[in-house]
Amino acid sequence: MWIVDSTPVECARSRETVRRSELAGWANYGYCHSHSRFYWGLKLHLVCTPAGLPVTWALADPKVDERQVLAALIDNEPHLAADRPGLLILADKGYIAAELDRFLAARGIQLLRPSYRNRGTPHPAEPLLKTVRQLIESVNDTLKGQLDLEQHGGRTIEGVGVRVAQRILAMACAIWHNRTIGAPITRSLIAYDH
Repeated sequence: MWIVDSTPVECARSRETVRRSELAGWANYGYCHSHSRFYWGLKLHLVCTPAGLPVTWALADPKVDERQVLAALIDNEPHLAADRPGLLILADKGYIAAELDRFLAARGIQLLRPSYRNRGTPHPAEPLLKTVRQLIESVNDTLKGQLDLEQHGGRTIEGVGVRVAQRILAMACAIWHNRTIGAPITRSLIAYDH
């Protein structure tokens, strides 16, 4: 089972910075529903395990549809899904699309997400989705809160990519190390805060 979600990676606040940024053409304006504000930057699309271990990720223009990015992630690394028959991916309502369902089903992947209130019969496992969805939100909170994802300081697309990769790698290493030493909470980074 994997969990997929996206989160904003802000790259500038002032109009002047946006105008002279080397990220022009890569970054764009987007809207963050959880913070109820617009931002200029990129969007991190993260696929991870329920334990929070990153599987794959991508940075994209915030105006690019989440469903297209998920399809591209699966297409670019087909071995990830091929090695896991019957893979289940949990997502939010932003990933609802019959075309995406067909694309994933052709690759042996089932996508489970909340249904809209007025559409069809809900999936029997839907009540469990809320608790599992909290896992990916807490992974994003770890990246933003403890690993300062939003204060990356990247000024070029390569710089932003490397800094985001550093943070994802740091989280993956902490999870691996905590599992190895038998720590009760595998995603805790408190021991590494110096």
